Amino acid sequence: MSPRLAWNGYGKAAVRLVKVEREGPENEVHDFTVDVQIQGDFLEAHLEGLNAAVLPTDTMKNAVYALAREHPVAPPEAFGARLAWHFTGACPAATSVVITITVHPWERAGSSAMIRNSTERRVAAVTVASGGTAVEAGLEGLGMLRTSGSAFSGFLRDRYTTLADASERLMATDVSARWRYARAPGDWQTAWRDVRAALIGTFTTHQSQSVQQTLYAMGSAALEACDAVSEIRLVLPNRHHMLVDLSPFGLDNPDQIYVATAEPYGRIEAVVAR
Repeated sequence: MSPRLAWNGYGKAAVRLVKVEREGPENEVHDFTVDVQIQGDFLEAHLEGLNAAVLPTDTMKNAVYALAREHPVAPPEAFGARLAWHFTGACPAATSVVITITVHPWERAGSSAMIRNSTERRVAAVTVASGGTAVEAGLEGLGMLRTSGSAFSGFLRDRYTTLADASERLMATDVSARWRYARAPGDWQTAWRDVRAALIGTFTTHQSQSVQQTLYAMGSAALEACDAVSEIRLVLPNRHHMLVDLSPFGLDNPDQIYVATAEPYGRIEAVVAR
């Protein structure tokens, strides 16, 4: 049996792009990490070392910067689509181009000063292929915490189970979400903000019996918030906070003193669709 090339993709990853818009009294900063991936007919490059069909990844990097200079980069979904269509034309062997843009937010601290105080990142992913254009949006690293309104009980037990039922517990997570658009919304920025607000609002108010239940409620709220969204994938790591035993020191602990643990952690994920 001879081996065959079952799939291939290549591109430029982690292209760091910062664009400053200096029009008007206050500067605007757009801080992106751009990933470019091209999939297609590059069989000769892999089997024969012939590179006539291969667009250099250095060219991809240069194109990102040049197109950012010539065109707006906000919203990232529109800039991603512009990049994807450019590379589709620049590389005839491409059958699919995937552009993923991660947005690193800055908070204004003056007309020309910014501060960063959050690990949250906005994400836009655009795929251009023969079937058309598919757009996904999302966010990563949205840290949220509830000090009340969260429970976990009645779960399956076996000989290794030590976890006790909890009618009230501290629940913390770093939300990652990706939602797919069935069609272009009226405004990309508004759509992203509406979905984000729905996720935060539901986490804040939902009376949770499990992370799974809260995840589903958040996904349902996101679909309701934007009718252009067809489905949303949510990942909610359960960032455990354990009560500290203070009895050796003659002290009680009425759900006040916790130790935050990084690993291991629970990972709850699901796709909620229409």
